[in-house]
Amino acid sequence: MSVPATPEEDGGEAARPRRPYDSPLRRERAVQTRERIVAAGSALVHGFPVWDWGGLTFRAVAERAGVGERTVYRHFPTERDLHNAVMRRLQEEAGVTYEGLELDGLPDVTRRSFATLSSYSVSRWSHPEPRQPALVAEDRLRRDALLNAVIPQTADWSEAERQTAAAMLDVLWNVPSYERLVSVWEFDGDAATNAINWVIGLVVEAIREGRRPSSP
Repeated sequence: MSVPATPEEDGGEAARPRRPYDSPLRRERAVQTRERIVAAGSALVHGFPVWDWGGLTFRAVAERAGVGERTVYRHFPTERDLHNAVMRRLQEEAGVTYEGLELDGLPDVTRRSFATLSSYSVSRWSHPEPRQPALVAEDRLRRDALLNAVIPQTADWSEAERQTAAAMLDVLWNVPSYERLVSVWEFDGDAATNAINWVIGLVVEAIREGRRPSSP
């Protein structure tokens, strides 16, 4: 009984592995599915009663998006990837970007950030539990953006003085600061935002005039 010749023995090319089927329609559907997943994650975050992303799981997002968990995994290999994508979507919704942040634009960015808070169900923004990686990364991005905004105006300042100035801007541009004005001082949203931007303006003015944090 003879054995069939291999492609090499026949002088032909070796068999090649099949490439996964792909088409413009398939890619378009993948983009649409990813959008549904990210939109579902954003909707879930908007409904959280506290600012804790522990509930932003593959299962919860899959159920909200109307897809299987495996579909979510295909687009986002880890929950951190999913959280990062949702965080970027929330920034887009608020019109906030840290890239190229400048001191002059800080009040406007702060105003846009606080203007979106009414779209959330959060009743308490601070959370005592360890922070989720996506939230830690978000804080780091904002910290670095503020430091980069301060540096051009403080060439002769010490690193500690720059950090103090940037840190105070960060404390002001922070939801718990806004929340305290609203809950304890009974400011409405506009009044709280205006108050915070007023103090941000004073800090920015001090930076521009070279009044260091260590100055008497």
